[in-house]
Amino acid sequence: MNTAVEICQSFGKTFTYQLREKVMGLPGPDNARCIVEMLQLPVSPEEYYALQKQKNKKLFATANLMPGAERLVRHLHSHGIPIAVATSSSEESVNVKLTKHRELFSLFHHIVTASSDPEVKRGKPNPDIFLVCASRFPDKPNPEKCLVFEDAPNGVKAARAAGMQVVMVPDESISEESKRPATLVLRTLEDFKPELFGLPAYTPTCVRRCE
Repeated sequence: MNTAVEICQSFGKTFTYQLREKVMGLPGPDNARCIVEMLQLPVSPEEYYALQKQKNKKLFATANLMPGAERLVRHLHSHGIPIAVATSSSEESVNVKLTKHRELFSLFHHIVTASSDPEVKRGKPNPDIFLVCASRFPDKPNPEKCLVFEDAPNGVKAARAAGMQVVMVPDESISEESKRPATLVLRTLEDFKPELFGLPAYTPTCVRRCE
């Protein structure tokens, strides 16, 4: 069960799909404040955030990768394409999420955590995190040369506000309206074709034994 659903149920409230869509991608403190205010929970945003972090700690340690994510990361790294992570999570949460995936994430040039990075003044849907992330590559690429992968509507808005292209892989519950700002919407990362964005194409794999 989603931790927000579980916490809200404990207070006799319902964490709806609409509210989930509204808070997805927000930094932890902003996420907590929005939920507490919208549902009028009998706790402070700080108390909710602490409770959420406690419950997420066990969940994040067993987090799996999205289908197609590992193939994409290794493909871009093998071709020398600079890649980084820009997440609304805190550094503490990211470290827990990487429990099973440290080798793969070592391929990223850097990781920016909006909830704990002092240079990120405003969280998503503001563009700050993506602009800071781009500035930390050695060549400091212009925003229009950056491609972002997102699942959250607030992340898509942030990427577009930064002047970047964005591929969205949304949850099935996300509304069509929230998908519109994305450059491309995919059902799964397994459907991504790098060549559509000027990147090296995947190498075809042999599906039958050669005679």
